[in-house]
Amino acid sequence: MASGLVAQQLVPLGVVSATSDHTSVVSINIFVALLCGCIVIGHLLEENRWMSESITALVIGVCTGFVILVTTKGKSSHIFVFSEDLFFIYLLPPIIFNAGFQVKKKQFFRNFMTIALFGAVGTLISFFIVSLGAIAFFRKMDIGSLDVGDFLAIGAIFSATDSVCTLQVLNQDETPLLYSLVFGESVVNDATSVVLFNAIQNFDLVHIGANDILKFVANFGYLFLCSTFLGAFGGLLSAYMIKKLYMGRHSTDREVALMILMAYLSYMLAELLNLSGILTVFFCGIVMSHYTWHNVTESSRVTTKHAFATLSFISETFLFLYVGMDALDIEKWKFVSDSPGKSIAVSSILLGLVLVGRAAFVFPLSFISNLTKKSPDERIVFKQQVTIWWAGLMRGAVSIALAYNQFARSGHTQLRGNAIMITSTISVVLFSTVVFGLITKPLVRFVLPHNAKHLSSISSEPSTPKSLHSPLLENDEGSEVEVQEVMPRASSLRMLLSKPTHTVHYYWRKFDNAFMRPVFGGRGFVPSFPGSPTDQSLPGQP
Repeated sequence: MASGLVAQQLVPLGVVSATSDHTSVVSINIFVALLCGCIVIGHLLEENRWMSESITALVIGVCTGFVILVTTKGKSSHIFVFSEDLFFIYLLPPIIFNAGFQVKKKQFFRNFMTIALFGAVGTLISFFIVSLGAIAFFRKMDIGSLDVGDFLAIGAIFSATDSVCTLQVLNQDETPLLYSLVFGESVVNDATSVVLFNAIQNFDLVHIGANDILKFVANFGYLFLCSTFLGAFGGLLSAYMIKKLYMGRHSTDREVALMILMAYLSYMLAELLNLSGILTVFFCGIVMSHYTWHNVTESSRVTTKHAFATLSFISETFLFLYVGMDALDIEKWKFVSDSPGKSIAVSSILLGLVLVGRAAFVFPLSFISNLTKKSPDERIVFKQQVTIWWAGLMRGAVSIALAYNQFARSGHTQLRGNAIMITSTISVVLFSTVVFGLITKPLVRFVLPHNAKHLSSISSEPSTPKSLHSPLLENDEGSEVEVQEVMPRASSLRMLLSKPTHTVHYYWRKFDNAFMRPVFGGRGFVPSFPGSPTDQSLPGQP
């Protein structure tokens, strides 16, 4: 009798399991087919001056969501359920790592102080403006039960620029200065926004005092330095192991696998230690491209170049495709359907605060940054400031992930205020990505037609994996001396402010050549074994 009851219970469970597996397989097939469609359509629209791959994926996602909504008779609009863990653990790391792996380091570190100024100080300014604006407007609109923590979380959520979309809008070969500033700022900006968001959830906002603010500032400095150190350590460790073991003599697969796994391990260690995984994996990519990439075989170089770019591309497309489908999720919209005007007003206010908050730091901080520039070519002119302001207005998956984390914990189907904030976040992300993304390309070509060509012609630094036989980081000291000789004499203030940067860069090159490269390899490293990772015919070899 007992065995019969057990058998009767096992059958339904097996049926449910089989049904669930079948549903998952169908969902995966549909989503993979959509990804393929995004790639094909994106290729056909490659020459279009308005469209980008992120906008294409968003549009396809919205259309797919509409079809699913009609097919399911209004029950659902997406295939998968969004999870911030899926985003932060699986999709974000390859995007940020590939950005660090491909970035032009000379431009990035030459403008590092400006990038840090925009990414850290600028994000704080935007955070306060958006938070104070949300408190001033939303408390009068009666949109639901939101407390001070929710308003501050809104400031952190909408201070996070979209590094994914920014990479597709600007081209680092056409506009290297703008690309390095906007992209570098967006990476530091995302890290700062996540730190702010986590700090808000951990702080006692009712009894906050001066000591708590000082602790937060100290915690951010600790987080930034430790995250950077961990990423650099992961990159150096991979370089040292590959240099000593010469894995490529037997298997290039091991070299590629070790690079991928070490990068992902550094990200997960940062998350485990409550550090910034974004900063860690970004600097790990920079260090790997400077040392590790030059220690592997030629076939591994080609493989890693395309493997990292492919993983990043698929993750980006996946994110925007899902955001497009999630925009039509009826479960969220039905709680704001009784007052669509109020929902539109909330989205408009948030968009306006984003515009004001970004303008409040881009132009003043650009003026401060220009005081430290010795050469007129290195200063950020007004047209470039406008482009930087506009290009950073887009909000993306980071904002959506943080919004779900803050406003979906109690269930957006239960609290009206939470539903309004989630739908408003999706609306701002869609509008900013599509509208601002469409206009940014023509804006750059219209505002900076001659500057873009000039910057492209004077940029002598090749992209890391894009040019397999070019040096990763220019160390031509003679060219730098010539440039300095023809430069006009700067004012004493600018000379005082800019001299330490060049001095640090100069001594770093000396230290890198004398100590780092002999230990960790890199450009100029010549192994003693035949079939070596580094071809001695590369430029710059002794």
